[in-house]
Amino acid sequence: MVRYQRGEVHAFTLLVQRHQTALFNFAMRQIGAAPVAEEVVQEAFVRVVLSAADFKHEARFTTWIYTIRKRALRKHPSLDEAARGKEGDADGPTLGERTEDPKASVEREATGRELTVKIAAAVERLPDDQREVFVLREVSNLPFKEIAEITGVSENTVKSRMRYALERLQEALSDYEEYARALR
Repeated sequence: MVRYQRGEVHAFTLLVQRHQTALFNFAMRQIGAAPVAEEVVQEAFVRVVLSAADFKHEARFTTWIYTIRKRALRKHPSLDEAARGKEGDADGPTLGERTEDPKASVEREATGRELTVKIAAAVERLPDDQREVFVLREVSNLPFKEIAEITGVSENTVKSRMRYALERLQEALSDYEEYARALR
């Protein structure tokens, strides 16, 4: 980012190459619709260009880009919403339908689909602040310190939100504990 700020335009290409996949994966977990996730990522990089002068060298680029795209991501549809087709119709598969394992047994496949839908629904039901922390930590693998910078709250608050999110998810998915033990 420093090189881009100095006028090295090709440095922007490197930033996109390094960060677009992680941002897309994060957006997909939040949104569940690839076309919308792609738009969010594209918008994040447009914001990088527009806000390049605001980048402070003491912050990591990863933290900064998650921060500048944070508000746009919150405007998008539920994880359970069907994906949109080429004509814009919302008749595509849901997140649960897109993550099934075609090699699994019929019973395991059915349970897996059901569990995927339940997990997505449980994550979707988390309060916004807890869901944001959970996805940043579990999907984007960011440390609590960076999540605190992105969300603008203390690291202890981030850890509390994560703990509450995990407790809610554990409660919501408690029916599947025995099934998970059997898979070990």
